[in-house]
Amino acid sequence: MSLTVLNVAYPFAAVGPDAVGGAEQVLTQLDAALVGNGHRSIVVACAGSATSGLLLPTPEPPGRIGDAERRQAWAAHRRMVEHALATYAIDVVHLHGVDFHAYLPPPGGRPLLVTLHLPPSFYPGEVFDSFRSDIHLQCVSQSQLRACPRVAQLLPMIDNGVPVRALQTHCRKRPYALTLGRICPEKNVHVALDAGKRAGVSVLVAGQVFPYETHERYFREEVVPRLDAQRRFIGPLAFARKRRLLTGARCLLLPSTVAETSSLVAMEALACGTPVVAFPNGALPDIVQHGVTGFLVRDAAEMADAIAACEQIAPARCRAEASKRFDLDVTVAKYLDLYERLRREAPRAAIASP
Repeated sequence: MSLTVLNVAYPFAAVGPDAVGGAEQVLTQLDAALVGNGHRSIVVACAGSATSGLLLPTPEPPGRIGDAERRQAWAAHRRMVEHALATYAIDVVHLHGVDFHAYLPPPGGRPLLVTLHLPPSFYPGEVFDSFRSDIHLQCVSQSQLRACPRVAQLLPMIDNGVPVRALQTHCRKRPYALTLGRICPEKNVHVALDAGKRAGVSVLVAGQVFPYETHERYFREEVVPRLDAQRRFIGPLAFARKRRLLTGARCLLLPSTVAETSSLVAMEALACGTPVVAFPNGALPDIVQHGVTGFLVRDAAEMADAIAACEQIAPARCRAEASKRFDLDVTVAKYLDLYERLRREAPRAAIASP
């Protein structure tokens, strides 16, 4: 029996194959998998998103995002979610935003699944206080699960995965390091630039600066002054270019200071045959095998030394570990099983499908 799943994105970031954020990439993967497996996928996300299933767009956030813009976006998201539930025979509602509590639908017999893509401390405490019996919380790594309060609605963890086969291509290695992702203070991109300069290696900074005041100030004050002919900002990457640059890089640099709940870009790099040099925060020690698929370091000096040492790591070993440990097909199968179990275990309000 086919499923109808409503995936609800974070209101301020578009979803699609070229999405930057991990939550947006996971939602895109699940949307495509639902359609590919003969199910119905409906997605609430901001305008500019690209989906395999039916997109129900909400307005794209204009300019810098402040409190007023958040309230407007939450209201628009809430109205669209309620419209979807009133119009379609939804089996499961799957929410992905850190602010999901601001646009939760009222209780109505459908199970609500919330994937916690960020550290538990990023969410308000009420999320873990069992304030809704129809809400199920789910983590994306063992390290995140260990950090979560032990509450009744916490489901077994589902590891993230990446399309390993699609990421594998032929491209010779070049003498540059790459850092990739959101450009914000906790990603600590300036340390990657400092490490590359110490190592005498070019660094490409790829990613997006979202219109938050703190993100823009960090980019302006910490990243831009470090850019030069050998250290360049190249902006967001579409999938094909990301694959090419990851495959050609000497290594991927991830000096994140936050407890990463997962790291899709680290998994993608390994799938491309590229070692990862990272700070040992959150799930990164579970992804990067020190001395085997990369190095775990503590500061810019150690990162610079590791950049040189990455020449000792065979691309084939990185690809083999990614195939064994991070295959997206395994992640997708677990989510589809979970959707079916939630539908089976929770009574659903009878709503006629159009």
